[in-house]
Amino acid sequence: MKLKLRRTNLEVKLHKTRNKRVPSKNIMSQVAEIFEKEQDKEALILDEIKNGGNGNNHFQLDLLETDRIFHLSDIEKICVNYRLRFLDSSYFKGEIPYEAIAKLKSLEKQHQITIKNYKIVAPAKLFKLENADDPLLLAPMGNNYYYLIHKWGNDLHPFRKLMMWPFKYIENFVLLLLALSFLLALSIPDGLFSPNQTTSQFFIIFFFIFKWVAGLSIFYGIKKGKNFSSAIWQSKYYNA
Repeated sequence: MKLKLRRTNLEVKLHKTRNKRVPSKNIMSQVAEIFEKEQDKEALILDEIKNGGNGNNHFQLDLLETDRIFHLSDIEKICVNYRLRFLDSSYFKGEIPYEAIAKLKSLEKQHQITIKNYKIVAPAKLFKLENADDPLLLAPMGNNYYYLIHKWGNDLHPFRKLMMWPFKYIENFVLLLLALSFLLALSIPDGLFSPNQTTSQFFIIFFFIFKWVAGLSIFYGIKKGKNFSSAIWQSKYYNA
């Protein structure tokens, strides 16, 4: 007579193993408790991001990824080039994605610390600025070094750097006004002011056009409270 062996049902074995560890009736309460603790932790992280904090974070250096460590000078350069702000997370009015919260929880567990004093790099429109498209969440490490935690949202427009070039420094802006004035002077037909326009007359016209363009730009800049990127990348004021 041939002996038939029953196949092993892994699901049944898994249930038996679990039931030895904890009774079935207590499983839901344990799971609910774990989820509640996780939700509380996420709420604390969101509260820290929204309300801000002070001080540096004492990460375990051997656990950090070197390609996520940036100096303040690196951050300043991209903020000036792309006309972005680098401010406390408490000024940020956008949504913090769950992926960022998950990474923060993982980092805190790995380094056995509570991360605080978050900073965000983003366009000014994403901050709640006081009156006077691609966020980066960072945490300070000390000595002007920051650790990149998460990046979300859409990438910046490929021409944003070029479009923001005139607003980096006052020298850039003056060069733009000179080039624009020169092109406008060239567009004026010969003989409009005199039968035979000389070079000196052209430069007089160019000078008056430059004064007109510069005057309009200054008026608009003062009225709108605009400033150059090199001066506002860390400003919490809309009209700084």
